[in-house]
Amino acid sequence: MSKDQHNQQCKTDENSSEICTCCGGDVFQEKEPLWKQKSLKIIVTSAIIFALGIVLENLLGQGLLAEVAFLAVVAVAGFEIIQSAFKGLLKLRFNMSFLITIAAAGAFLIGHGEEGAAVMFLFYVAEFLEDYASERARSSIAALLKLAPETAHVVRNGGEIEIHTHAVDLGEKVVVRAGDKIPLDGLVVKGQSAVDQSPLTGESMPVTKKEGDEVFAGTINREGYLEIMVSRKSDETVISRIIELVRQSKDKKSKTEAFIDRFATYYTPSVILVAVTVAVVPPFFLGMSFEEWFYRALVLLVVSCPCALAISTPVSMVSGITAATRKGVLIKGGEYVEEMKNVKAMVFDKTGTLTEGLLEVAEIVPFNGNSHHDILQLAASLELHSKHPLAKAIVKKAEDENIQLKDVTNFKSTAGAGLKGEIQGKMFYLGNKTFIKQLNPLDGEDILGKEVRGKLKEYDSEGKTTVLLGKGQEIMGLMVLMDRIRDSALETVTFLKNNGIKTIMLTGDNEGTACRVATQLGLDEYHHGLLPEDKVNKIDELAQQYGNVAMVGDGVNDAPALAKANIGIAMGAVGSDVAIETADVALMHDDLSQLEYLVKLSRKTMGVVQQNVVLSIVVKSSFALFAVLGLITLWMAVGIGDMGLSLAVILNALRIGVAKHINLI
Repeated sequence: MSKDQHNQQCKTDENSSEICTCCGGDVFQEKEPLWKQKSLKIIVTSAIIFALGIVLENLLGQGLLAEVAFLAVVAVAGFEIIQSAFKGLLKLRFNMSFLITIAAAGAFLIGHGEEGAAVMFLFYVAEFLEDYASERARSSIAALLKLAPETAHVVRNGGEIEIHTHAVDLGEKVVVRAGDKIPLDGLVVKGQSAVDQSPLTGESMPVTKKEGDEVFAGTINREGYLEIMVSRKSDETVISRIIELVRQSKDKKSKTEAFIDRFATYYTPSVILVAVTVAVVPPFFLGMSFEEWFYRALVLLVVSCPCALAISTPVSMVSGITAATRKGVLIKGGEYVEEMKNVKAMVFDKTGTLTEGLLEVAEIVPFNGNSHHDILQLAASLELHSKHPLAKAIVKKAEDENIQLKDVTNFKSTAGAGLKGEIQGKMFYLGNKTFIKQLNPLDGEDILGKEVRGKLKEYDSEGKTTVLLGKGQEIMGLMVLMDRIRDSALETVTFLKNNGIKTIMLTGDNEGTACRVATQLGLDEYHHGLLPEDKVNKIDELAQQYGNVAMVGDGVNDAPALAKANIGIAMGAVGSDVAIETADVALMHDDLSQLEYLVKLSRKTMGVVQQNVVLSIVVKSSFALFAVLGLITLWMAVGIGDMGLSLAVILNALRIGVAKHINLI
């Protein structure tokens, strides 16, 4: 067994309460290739010596030489196991290595050398196989580590040079050609291309990137030529921070993991006490065979090892967290995987979460015989000169309908109210009703008229934004704009409600807007007109009402509420430093359907944890009873009750990482 591998399998941290650490360790530690591992050579050597010992004892009748061979197996396969046992004993820790060492020594003392050697050999093989099986969980992090290239093509002194990404400075330009990975986070300053962001966000389709757009290290340039101005150093990129957060996630244990750790602290000493009782009471108080009951006590020691129970939860959590990372869902610890299963209410921010946060023209209402085309053409021609969010929506609508815009002169804009300008010698104005009234005052008469006022009242009650277009004393038409609800919002809300989770919206918008969104999505509750501090207070109220509450927001203005909830879930976190730092779970892409995946993953993971815990307890209890009754041997205790059970637990946990299993929940 290599030093690194042994440290992973058989050492206990000074401050750890875990007893069975031989099966734990750092699941993110990188391993050398299997064929190079010293442990494999030890297994082969020990197997050959053990086979030789069996031949010497059973076929050639050379009992003494056979014992020497069996001792050699212990020396080769058990050296570091015995070493770990004594180190643990010096610190008054009874780890699994200590139990195995006692069992092996006891077997030799009562003339069962072959079983003592088998115990050491099988235990070593068990640890090797567990480590090998756990490699699948580590592979996700290994894949992340390989995402970002180590070198970048940088433009310096008028030329292009290839250097390590660590040596690239902020503000420098890097060149990325078709098929290359983007080496660092930055902004596109030249070129346009389709970029595959699936390694970070889980998006299935490439995203078009053009000048001014942000790109991320580890994503793949599929088509064109890009020049990118570096905005983050190599150790500050989104992918590097994801890797670090996933590394740290293993230290945030779930309640189940913490309980099992505490349980193991008392369990192993208790097992030793029971084994001593089995070895002492029948022979000395009931006159039974000492050798027979001593052997049964040794079997009990081995079979009662909490190894499978100890790894049942952490391996499942690691498998779940790494599977989620591949899907673009960053979970910061096992505690949040478990907590997600218990969520009773899902609280949503509105803008940028349930809606896209971008206005679009939903309706155009002509007045006084004007046409849809004329109103959109005139409005877009005026708005082309404005930078207001409303302007972008109106201009985009005209572009979508291939409407040719007209030239505007004498343009003037009034911030937050409206704008005006001349088109073909006529003055047109565009804005809210207050702006229109102030621009065209009429003594004792409302310029809007009854029909226009009726429409405005109707749309205001629905929470929609309205813009009026007019010339002179005439209102030509009305444009209705609204924040578009995300395509996946309705499906996600329906899924949550069908699974017994209350859906609630918190928003700073007016009641009309809040009511419209809540009604369209069928939300259970909505609360409007809330400031950031109001949202925090409301989270408190909802937690008292429902118990476990999750908050979904954009991770910026919702940061206090995200921190207050039992679980804070940030949307679209791939470009947000605040979101990645604040939230307990980060959905790397603006896709609400990932919430459905998160809920399913949590339930699947905790289901597997329960299966593993129950299986471990049932098998261990049964084998312990069989040991006391003398129905099993030492090699059966290790080979089936320890090695076989541990492998079953690990393989069951690895099912979590298979996407099709998640989808079948």
